[in-house]
Parts: sequence; C-alpha cells; structure tokens
Amino acid sequence: MPPSREPVASPAGVHEDARARLGALYQAHADFVVRISRQLGAPAAQLEDVVHDVFLVVHRRFDEYDARRGSLRAWLYGISRNVVLHRLRGQARAERRLRMLPDPEPRPDPDERLARNHAVSLVQHFLDGLDEDRRMVFALIEIEGLSAPEVAEALGVKLNTVYSRLRLARQQFKATVDRLQRGRGGPHGGA
Repeated sequence: MPPSREPVASPAGVHEDARARLGALYQAHADFVVRISRQLGAPAAQLEDVVHDVFLVVHRRFDEYDARRGSLRAWLYGISRNVVLHRLRGQARAERRLRMLPDPEPRPDPDERLARNHAVSLVQHFLDGLDEDRRMVFALIEIEGLSAPEVAEALGVKLNTVYSRLRLARQQFKATVDRLQRGRGGPHGGA
C-alpha cells in the first residue's frame, strides 16, 4: 500500500513569502552587491546583470544560509565574487577594472566636481597599484566598513592575515598621501 501524502501548503503563499523576503534583501543589500561587484572587476555596463544574477542565486540558496556560520554580508560577498568571476572567465577579452566610487551627484559645483574627480582618480590609482590581496582587504574594511573577522571569513584567510594586509595597505596609502602633499608644496590642513 503506497504511503499517504500530506497536503502541501499553497504554492502561492510560499511564493509570496519568498518574493517578499527576496525583495527585502534586495532593498537592504543591492547597493553593497553593486559596490562589491565593481571592486571585483565587473564592467560597469554589466553591473545590473551581475546584481540580477547574484539575487537569483540568493533566491535559490537562501534556505542554505545559516546566520550562525557567518554574517549575511560575508555570504553575499561570496556569492557576488563567484558570479563576477564566472562572468570574467567567460569573457576572453574582459579587462579587469576596479571602480570604487559611484559617479558624482548630478550638477555639482564645477570646483567640487574637479576635486571629487581628482580624489577618485588618486584613490583609484592607489588601489590599482596594490596587489589584489591588499586591495580587497583595504576596500572591504576602509570603504565598505566590514569588520576584519567578516573580511577573513569572506576571503577565506586567517584574521591575522587580514590585519597584516590592512596594516601594509594603510602604510602604502599614507606614503602615497604624504608624497602627494610634498609634491604640492607641503601638507594642506591639520592632522
């Protein structure tokens, strides 16, 4: 005699809950995924597709997420990293570029725009000069605000390795800023 089947919950109700959960996650973390995707080298023209792909994976795998094993942002970082690397591998001529900051707000003052563009260019030049390990640690901690333990988890390295890479990247950044200030005739402003 075949086993009796239990009644199944309404698929419409299940889909609505999943859709609401995904919508809330998207609202809370889409900007983070965009920034991380940029830092991982996703071309600006593909960012919308990358974010879409990341949240498709999140939707399919959300039941696998266990908050006891790590933070949601670290989990999203891992998914974003895999999606971006998959896209980059699929493009033989893809040039990996790091874009850290969003475009300036519309119609800023010309002097502000020039100063912002100059700052973005300097930071980008600094980041381009770092090796990938230091660049990711520096960007995730200093720009994205992740904690060192979150970065260690996301990158799959020891916490002391994260602190070492961060210390070296900060030293390089300070040296770069000092060199630029000397080149302009001395430091500007206070400590």
